[in-house]
Amino acid sequence: MSYEEFVELITRLWDEIPDEFKRDLQGVHVLPQKKPDPSGLPGVVRLGEYTDPGPPSVFAGHISMGRHIALYYGSFAAVAAARQGFDWQEQAWKTLLHELRHHVESLAWRDDLIQEDLRRLRALKRRNG
Repeated sequence: MSYEEFVELITRLWDEIPDEFKRDLQGVHVLPQKKPDPSGLPGVVRLGEYTDPGPPSVFAGHISMGRHIALYYGSFAAVAAARQGFDWQEQAWKTLLHELRHHVESLAWRDDLIQEDLRRLRALKRRNG
């Protein structure tokens, strides 16, 4: 799938999501690069991420920075190249909804999904030694 086709796919999927879940979200950005996961695990890439300003002490953030979802086309392409039968639409939908859940939880001052992500990362690190 080309970058342009991926952008069109994300646009179509995004349009299916009800507006009430998008409240206070400044944008969904499809970026061309591959993003290595900060865990440092070989071969692990970040497909998407949610950013919000957090309290002023976090990332020197401020509410004017806004809330955003980023999806990394290059990461999707890397996973697709490594996995036969990769379903771009299914993975894009799962990733988009995952990041949107981070957004909704952030609005509610919850971190359930962050904790779930951290548990998965610890398990992955244990498996990879």
